[in-house]
Amino acid sequence: MSLVSGAFYGGCMASLSFDRHCAEITAQTALLRSHVDGADFAAPVPTCPGWTLRELIRHIGGAHRWVEQIVRTRATSPVSEERVNDVSGAPDEDPAALCAWLTEGAEQLADTLRSAGPDAEVWTVAPGGTPVFWARRMAHETVVHRADATFATAPGSGPHSRIGRFTVADDLAVDGLDEWMSFGSLPVTLASGPGIREFMGRGRTLRFQATGTAPEAAADWLVGLGEDALTWQRPADAAGPATVTVRGPLSGLLLLVYGRLPSQGDGSGIEVLGDTRLLDAWRETTGFWLRE
Repeated sequence: MSLVSGAFYGGCMASLSFDRHCAEITAQTALLRSHVDGADFAAPVPTCPGWTLRELIRHIGGAHRWVEQIVRTRATSPVSEERVNDVSGAPDEDPAALCAWLTEGAEQLADTLRSAGPDAEVWTVAPGGTPVFWARRMAHETVVHRADATFATAPGSGPHSRIGRFTVADDLAVDGLDEWMSFGSLPVTLASGPGIREFMGRGRTLRFQATGTAPEAAADWLVGLGEDALTWQRPADAAGPATVTVRGPLSGLLLLVYGRLPSQGDGSGIEVLGDTRLLDAWRETTGFWLRE
């Protein structure tokens, strides 16, 4: 069983291939469309407070086009995020046209990534500097927003029903959690979440264990809180009990770290053993990049 651990190098440690990530961008977009066809685009998205379904779709399509521009132009410095952040659009926009626009953007992005290849030099928001970073990032961006669209269009909005309605392939979910852990190990992470510092340097750990997966998936993560850094490894290979252990289905763990599920209770199907204060502080800290 291979060990994946340490710092983040733009997807070099990704458990899935560059081609798989490119394919998932369009595949996940198609799945998302299957949930929103015929839906009320003015409906609120419970996991993205303040957004309607129309605004969610505009955000995803804008993100795809933003990254496509970065890769196509071989950008060497930050590119304006206006396409990502401007989700206004026209309130009476034809839903069918908006869905076609979404599909077009995903296909353009996947084509541009493949044309550039994995070794081209491009600007990235975190260490990486190649299309490998962007293919992985956009694959998981689309996966999580597919979940958001699912929750906005299916009956029942509670945490338990969310796990029941959202599924994702095990290997893709593992890779998504690996990416999250990698972002969480960046030095800038600690600067963004001062609340985690009260837990640092005392041998404390967090363990995330997926239930119902094959042993070869190695879906077991251990996060360490050192004096000056957050570290992680998979499989956990823990010698003793963790300060806090989180258990649940892979899709549930992915939703949890992305803030789509609460850290405790509410019938979410996620079991938390130990110090929930540490879990909440870790989630707040490692999720800094979602708030940027």
